Order: sequence, then C-alpha cells, then structure tokens
Amino acid sequence: MRIGIVCPYSWDVPGGVQFHVRDLAQHLIGRGHEVSVLAPADEDTELPPYVVSAGRAVPVPYNGSVARINFGFLSAARVRRWVHDGDFDVLHIHEPASPSLALLACWAAQGPIVGTFHTSNPRSRGMIAAYPILQSALEKISARIAVSEYARRTLVEHLGGDAVVIPNGVDVGFFERARPRAEWQGGTLGFIGRIDEPRKGLPVLIAALPKILRELPDTRLLVAGRGDEKEAVAGLPKEMRERVEFLGMVTDEAKAELLSSVDVYVAPNTGGESFGIILVEAMSAGAPVLASDLDAFAQVLDGGEAGQLFTSEDADDLAAKAVDLLRDPARRAELRDRARRHVQRFDWSTVGADILSVYETVTQGAASVAEDERAGLWSRLGLARD
Repeated sequence: MRIGIVCPYSWDVPGGVQFHVRDLAQHLIGRGHEVSVLAPADEDTELPPYVVSAGRAVPVPYNGSVARINFGFLSAARVRRWVHDGDFDVLHIHEPASPSLALLACWAAQGPIVGTFHTSNPRSRGMIAAYPILQSALEKISARIAVSEYARRTLVEHLGGDAVVIPNGVDVGFFERARPRAEWQGGTLGFIGRIDEPRKGLPVLIAALPKILRELPDTRLLVAGRGDEKEAVAGLPKEMRERVEFLGMVTDEAKAELLSSVDVYVAPNTGGESFGIILVEAMSAGAPVLASDLDAFAQVLDGGEAGQLFTSEDADDLAAKAVDLLRDPARRAELRDRARRHVQRFDWSTVGADILSVYETVTQGAASVAEDERAGLWSRLGLARD
C-alpha cells in the first residue's frame, strides 16, 4: 500500500505528534508498505529518507503551547505537488483541523483520507469559530481516529461527527530493553519535557522539591529537555539547586536509559493533554509513574492502577506522594508489575494493526464507490458490460 502521512508540526522540534508519526511510518515500512511523510523542517535538519520537507515552520500559540507550523501559498503548492506525485492509496492527515499542512492537504487531496485528532481542548472557542472554514476540508475525511476519549470528545463537541479511538503507539520492547545507568540511580526523580513550557508542569515539581528534600535530603531530580535551566531553578533555595541536574536534550536511547534508571518518573503536567505518551514510555521502561490527575493521564494509567496520581497543580500533594513512593520500594515494585502488563495495549503490534484496519476499510470503500460509479455510467449510457 502507498501511504502518505502529513505531520503538521515541525519535524526538528520534539513532540508527541511528531514521535507518533515517526514511529507509525517506521512500523508501516517494516510491514512492507511504501510510506512518505510530509512535514515542516528547517533546511539544515537531517531527515530520514521517508520524510519530505515542506519548508521552514514558524511558531504559533496553540492549545496552551507553541506549535511550529507552516501555511500559505508556497506551502500549499508544495502540498499539492507532494499529493500529486505520491499517488497514494490512502492519505493519513494528523490534526486536520489545525491551520497547517494538515488543512492544506485536506483541501488538496482527492482519494481516501484518514484523519487523526490529537488535541484535547474542551473550551476551544477558536475551533468553533473556525468550523465554517474547516467544514469543506473535514467533510472529505473518510475515517476519523482520536488518540483518546478526550480527543474524541473535543472533536464531537467542536466539529461534529465521531471517531474511533486508537491510542498513540509505543515500541514497548525498545524501552523494556533499556539498561539503567549507575550515575542516574539512587533516590532519583525524573522529568522529561520542555522546561520553559508551563503546561508541562516543571514549575509545580520545582515547587514541591523543597518539601521532598526536607524529608529525603539525598533525593535528586534529573531533568531532560530544552529551555532556560537557570530560570527553572531560580525559585529554589541556593543550597537545593545542586539537587537538580539538567541533562539537556537526550537521544531516544538515553531517554529510555533515564526512564529505566529513576526511582520515580514524575509527570506534573497542568492541562492540554489528550494522551500522555511519555507515561507509556516510562511504564515500558519500568519506571514507577507519579502523574497529575488529568483525565487523559488517569485513563492512560488505568485509573491509577498502573501509576500513582496526585492533585494537578498541587505541589504539596505531589511532594507527599513522591516521598511516599521513594520510601516504599514494595509499592514501586507493585506499580512496575501492573504497568508492565498494562502497556502491551499501546505497543505498535496492536496500534499499528488497528490503524491498518482503518486504511483497508477506507480504501475498500473507495474502490466500491468507484465500481458503483462505473456501473452507473454504463447504465446511463444504456450499454451492457462484458
């Protein structure tokens, strides 16, 4: 099958949608399919052979974050050329309601289209206001996927229609095989995410750290991600700042090793999350998870059975739960065991098969419609078919 995938966000800036598109493409290629991904990218970005650059992206505030996207006449021309040259059996567009390559691809495409909706935003006035502009594009989508029940709810309430829920995928085996690093072990908390993006919640974790250190002075916090490191710890007493170690951007391999090393992985996000792929990666690597009780996170953690939840944006509750976990190795082992069983539903062997089933459904439907149209044409001409 020839499959075109549209990633709306810049390929060179890490994010959940980009990782999902990358891993999906690699999974499909591994299954023998021919895949091309169209994504924004800077000129000096080293791209895998299956990715086609749609040009440089610009930062735009979106859903409590900053999305790097591109849009406009030049981008539209590149999209039309890619769609025409690709001659795809199916086009898979991620975030088709975003003002980006995704929307341009919806307008340009003619064949079967699958749209995946990632955003969870229950009060998006902008999405409601934009619906008249989006309607003609969204009506061309043959099948809709939402990565969680909360992304599905956003779609239903703001844009109408419905979607099948297929979660983000993770290569569970890749994280299971990671080996801990000695220098990252021993009373460690882990955080991975953009340091200077408030909704990722690092300020909440930093605010909880003094309370954790008063109970367990040897605790360390390991932070991986880009952003202003000095500003991140500015609110900590000077004597505590050395307990925070910034690792900068890390490779996928180092991320897996970090997750396999820490005693507790903390996800203090404050909102705007429709899934929580980092939680699945942490569980796959064997890290006990402590996460804010966002609806999407609670769902990923099986209602708190596969990870510990704390009250979102409550630094005191975060601190208390972190201290309890650090002091209780039996509880951490229990969470690891439950998580190990739970994450299998997110492995690409399952998720990929579900997505391929959607592809096959829309391509078979398109073929059936084409056959009916040909039969109707012969009938209108009053001719019999051989």
